[in-house]
Formats: sequence, structure tokens, C-alpha cells
Amino acid sequence: MRAVRTHVIDIRIVRYIAASVGALAVDMGLFLGLLAVAMPAAAAASLSYCAGIVAHWLFSSRAVFQDRVANSARGRHVQKALFVGSALVGLALTTGIVGLFDFLGSDPLFGKLVAVAASFVVTWLIRSRVVFRAEG
Repeated sequence: MRAVRTHVIDIRIVRYIAASVGALAVDMGLFLGLLAVAMPAAAAASLSYCAGIVAHWLFSSRAVFQDRVANSARGRHVQKALFVGSALVGLALTTGIVGLFDFLGSDPLFGKLVAVAASFVVTWLIRSRVVFRAEG
């Protein structure tokens, strides 16, 4: 039974990585586009991250944690609220890190890459252990 559980976790993290790559594509594409039209880096990072949040919810609830989506409408609303909360933590990290890199005169794109790594780890932990926690 332990081997089956480990296998499910391994598959889930692979799917989460794939979902994150998809959401990151949305995020980075918009981020680069907004920088190209001279939007301030921190604002561009915030807006593009929000677009990535929507994409990530769709991927996560349908392909990563589909077996852990609440059955009741109330339960799904709670999960969505918790997901948004986890995304806001990621958004704060992203905005803060990109803003700091920009303030220090560093390349905002490098700051965004650092923020992506930090946000990935933190949101995975929140989503796998809180938002879509296994019942029982």
C-alpha cells in the first residue's frame, strides 16, 4: 500500500510541475509583453501572476488534484478561497522579489526567475497540504 501511495504522490508532483509550467507560460508571456510596453516591472509581475493563477486553478483542479476536489458546492468554494489565498502568498513573494531586484538595479527577468522558484515551492506545500489535502 505504501508503494501505491508513493507512486500517486510521484505522479501528482509530475502533474503539478506540468500545470506549473503551463501557468508559467501564461505568466511569463504576459510579463514579457507588459515589460515590452514599458509597464513597471513589479506591476507587470503582479498582473501576469494573476493570469497565471487562473490558469493554475484550471490545471490543478482538473489534472493534478482532481481526486481531491470537494464534492459539495460549499467545499469547492472553500477550496477556491484557499487556492486564491495560496496564490496571494505566491503573488506577494513574486511582487516583492521582482520589486527588490528592480530596486537594486538587477535584471527584473532574473528576479522573476528567482520568484518563480520561491513561489513554486511555497504554493506546492500550501496546495498539497492545505487546499487539496487528502481526507481521512
